[in-house]
Amino acid sequence: MQSTFTLARLHRAALFFCGCIIVGIFIANWFRVLPSIGMAGIALTGLVYSAVYRRVANRSLWPVFGSLFLLFLLHLFQGFNTDAANMGDYSRDVVLQLPFLSLPLGFWLLPAMPSRYLRWLWLLLIGMTVLAAAGATINYLLHAREINESYLHSKVMPTEPDHIRFSLIITLAIAAGALLLAHNAVQVVWRRWVIGGIVVLALFLHLLAVRSGEMTFYALGGLAILWLVLRKRQWKQAGALAAVLVLLPVLSFVAFPTFRNKAYNTQEDVGKVKQTNSAEGKNYSIAARVYSYKAALAVWNDNKLVGVGKPDLEGEMAKRYAMLYPEMGAKFYIQPHNQYLYNLAAYGALGLLVFCIGMFYPAWWARRKHAPLLLAQYVSISLSFLVEYTLETQIGLAFVVFFLLLALQGSLPSDDPDPTWRPA
Repeated sequence: MQSTFTLARLHRAALFFCGCIIVGIFIANWFRVLPSIGMAGIALTGLVYSAVYRRVANRSLWPVFGSLFLLFLLHLFQGFNTDAANMGDYSRDVVLQLPFLSLPLGFWLLPAMPSRYLRWLWLLLIGMTVLAAAGATINYLLHAREINESYLHSKVMPTEPDHIRFSLIITLAIAAGALLLAHNAVQVVWRRWVIGGIVVLALFLHLLAVRSGEMTFYALGGLAILWLVLRKRQWKQAGALAAVLVLLPVLSFVAFPTFRNKAYNTQEDVGKVKQTNSAEGKNYSIAARVYSYKAALAVWNDNKLVGVGKPDLEGEMAKRYAMLYPEMGAKFYIQPHNQYLYNLAAYGALGLLVFCIGMFYPAWWARRKHAPLLLAQYVSISLSFLVEYTLETQIGLAFVVFFLLLALQGSLPSDDPDPTWRPA
């Protein structure tokens, strides 16, 4: 069996399935099952390796991978806290959360992939992101007037995947490209293409003008400046980066109507938050989020320890909306656009504690390692959790879990003799 299922072949299979996930994130609307095929394939590859070689490659790191599996158990055990009428929603949620089972299992069982494979996968992410940005830009140019107007009404240009997840993916792709270049991990023939891709994505991020992605972009830029100043003592590079981060929004405000209109809309949106009449703010994204936060806190206040159960959350939120905002129609009810508050209401204080331990333990484990890609992904998801329930969609889950584990691959024990930087 070992002569058939060699480690090299299994690594090539893992590379293929990882590529399926990355490509699948961008084409999920046309081939929805592709990310799931990739995740199942990674789990199967790990199981085959473990069965053939009778070992678990990363056995000693079970707490790192087990912490993410703990999040799957958090959802699984919600069956004990779900009304019988909502058991169908419970079953669908368990299926949705399978990435927390399949991906950690596969990457735990299988030895870390070769460095060149990791570099190829990050370059694939950059390439797919550039292609998706180009498609969205072409569509924008064909419908510029309508799209520009929509930004004044809390709407955003169409993208694949959806604009919030896409903005986070853009930021991660920029970070990956910058780190590959900084560590001389890109062949000379491809360096200009990667530099061009970074520039294009940074400009498109401001054309897209999604607050989640821009917040993450500038947070990572600020951390990069601190790194250059405090650790590298590279004052000129830090100053140049700071100048870019100051000038980019100014130039975007002048050059991109979408960015300018989003700024005007945000100012108006914030003003709606202060109004007591929710009928005025229900059509504005920030104001609507604030209403959802207050409703979620009201749900939690009545169920502080274990929450109401995720499948029952929608019904409980509707009850609190009706009490707090009677003038708002039911069609404007939304779930709490904050992953921490979402989990607090659904799972209670105990569940939120389990969630935070499970989600962030790998960051604690890697705290003494040089893992800038892992840090970038954690910054991205941590900030996105403040304004979105990122883990409650297929694409959001794939983005969070897969890229956390892909970045983690670079920090796993490996006997790969490749001298080039191992993306971590």
